[in-house]
Amino acid sequence: MKLSFIDITIIVLYLLATVFIGFWYRKKARQNKESYMLGGKSLPWYMLGLSDASDMFDISGTMWMVSLCFTYGMKSIWVPWLWPVFNQIFLMMYLSRWLRRSNATTGAEWLETRFGIKGPGVSSSHKIVIVFALLSCLAFLAYGFIGLGKFIEIFIPWSYVKAYVPFQVAPQYVPHVYGIVFTLFAMFYSILGGMHSIVVGDVIKYIIMTVACIWVAVIAIIKLQSGTIHVPGGWYSPFFGTHLQLDWTRIIPEVNRKIKSDGYSLFALFFMMMTFKGFFAALAGPAPNYDMQKILSTRSPEEASKMSGFVNLILLPIRYSLVISLTVLGLLYYKQMDLHGANGSIDFERILPEVINNFLPVGLIGILLTGLLGAFMGTFSGTVNAAQAYIVNDIYLKYFNPNASTKKVIYMNYLVGIVVVGIGVILGFFVRDVNQMLNWIVSALYGGYIAANVLKWHWWRFNANGFFWGMLTGIVSAMVLSKLVTDNQLLYYFPVLFGLSLAGSIIGSYATPPTEAAVLKSFYVNVRPWGFWEPVRTQVMIDDPSFQPNRNFKLNMFNVVLGTIAQLCLTILPMYLILMQKMPLLITVALLAIIILILKKTWWDKLKDY
Repeated sequence: MKLSFIDITIIVLYLLATVFIGFWYRKKARQNKESYMLGGKSLPWYMLGLSDASDMFDISGTMWMVSLCFTYGMKSIWVPWLWPVFNQIFLMMYLSRWLRRSNATTGAEWLETRFGIKGPGVSSSHKIVIVFALLSCLAFLAYGFIGLGKFIEIFIPWSYVKAYVPFQVAPQYVPHVYGIVFTLFAMFYSILGGMHSIVVGDVIKYIIMTVACIWVAVIAIIKLQSGTIHVPGGWYSPFFGTHLQLDWTRIIPEVNRKIKSDGYSLFALFFMMMTFKGFFAALAGPAPNYDMQKILSTRSPEEASKMSGFVNLILLPIRYSLVISLTVLGLLYYKQMDLHGANGSIDFERILPEVINNFLPVGLIGILLTGLLGAFMGTFSGTVNAAQAYIVNDIYLKYFNPNASTKKVIYMNYLVGIVVVGIGVILGFFVRDVNQMLNWIVSALYGGYIAANVLKWHWWRFNANGFFWGMLTGIVSAMVLSKLVTDNQLLYYFPVLFGLSLAGSIIGSYATPPTEAAVLKSFYVNVRPWGFWEPVRTQVMIDDPSFQPNRNFKLNMFNVVLGTIAQLCLTILPMYLILMQKMPLLITVALLAIIILILKKTWWDKLKDY
């Protein structure tokens, strides 16, 4: 075990601080349901943005991104489009405002503003979005849980612990035992203090991570000046052709096997499928998870947009400075690392913890581990909070006890939080690795979610019945395909998933009457979406000739394109900086500066206009 007394002290102090935060905000969180779930909608946008960015800075995702950067170099910046990461740009430019105007508490409650509270399929649409939300929350809990366990195992080998544990643990389940221990801390402060404690904990963790990332970056730059990394041709370029054309045969042959197992060799085809899926996923808006809850917690629609934009600005440069720094150190010291997993094969997700454990100084290890543990706890607690909101607000209060006192609501949140965490941990025992869970979430589950959620914003004739059948068709198809198709092939079946879900949405909508005109007009006037709303727009204009419909589709899409390019610049800028690629760095900075000046006029100055 390489942890020094100083490192252990830093970690313990942080864990105790999370307990203190939970107790400190316990009273404030118990004031009412909105205070517990959404922080009373009183938190400033930059605090929520910091919190949202921190929730995305998770251990599992960072381990995965370091393994990608090690393997694919600069081309790795495209792979996170699987999520897709550019959905934050769509949120920033217009969708966060649309969502926040609903003034809802959860995604399921939002449906009432779109489809009303009665009519064919309304109850079913409400239930299916709850099912999806809980499936995605549980999947994220299992994803984070297994990544944390693999991470901790390298720093605290089981051989040091087993003498103090009164039971036997099989080697493949050691990460799960570690995951359970740290999950209990995350569960405690998030359940006790609600959204207030989650946001404050995330801000503290972001500050710690920033210090750690800059420190690691300085070490990587110094080491690179006195050493050389050996990588294949094309590794330094973000551009690609039909094939990936990265040959590691003479350097690290095992990497070629990883590329083959990932399924990214035909990179142009992979990129096209990823972009096709990502565009529609971004149009669908945020999935019902912690990201949506943070948007609904903002004080106004304008602040919701600012928050989503701020996430890109503060997350990407810091996170990718850590990713490329650990990659550089991994390449410099590859032969000195033990990357063999429990089954004896090379596990490239172990690069991050191996580098930290063996090649960083005392003190920095403790700070970085604290930040990454906090990252896990932030993601975990935000996901738990979202699951609590859906179960308590959209099931317990809606169907079982609508008149429950504040005290009962808070205690029900406590109970639900414990149960959700327990189920997430159990599911974590069935996950093989981070990449398996990630592929299932982004390619299968979210693939079935997209069609119905694109239509709900953009097509007036889409109704609650269509939403139910579109979601049900998509989720069931995703479940079936995930059993029939290998993990790395799920993305290529997205058109099938999308087509089936789209068919279910359209057929279900036309099988029943349209949503009530009053509901559609209220939604259209309040949210002001663009799209296929002509019949509703005509009725609204008859009632109020002075109403100004949203004609900003072209401007929004122009801003989305610019914003996506800026997001790529923010991603690759720290990579060029640490690798000392001077000319690409200057071009990136210049391009970013130009885009920021344009967006100041086309987005920031117009936030209240559309």
